[in-house]
Amino acid sequence: MGGKKKLTLKQMERIQARRNRERKERKSGGSTPEKKSAGIIPPDLESKKVIGELKKIRALTPYAVATRFDLRLSVAKDFLEELERRGIVEYISGSKNLKIYRPLD
Repeated sequence: MGGKKKLTLKQMERIQARRNRERKERKSGGSTPEKKSAGIIPPDLESKKVIGELKKIRALTPYAVATRFDLRLSVAKDFLEELERRGIVEYISGSKNLKIYRPLD
């Protein structure tokens, strides 16, 4: 019932050299993808393309709209509320945290 076997000096040197190489690659911009921030500006409400995309989604939630149009969740919530005011979507149900809408035909 022994513990973990101690590494030799040569093995420790190899591990340390490998870690240093990985750090250098990350710092030099190796293969890490760039983060893309979500949009703050909602899509045009008058666009037929946007309305067509919304009608394809069966249950409109802020998350579904945010992912489809690459928006922040707060912007998607405001966008759906504005669509409801204009009569493009209908509020079905929800709670304080989640609201579900349905596109009107």
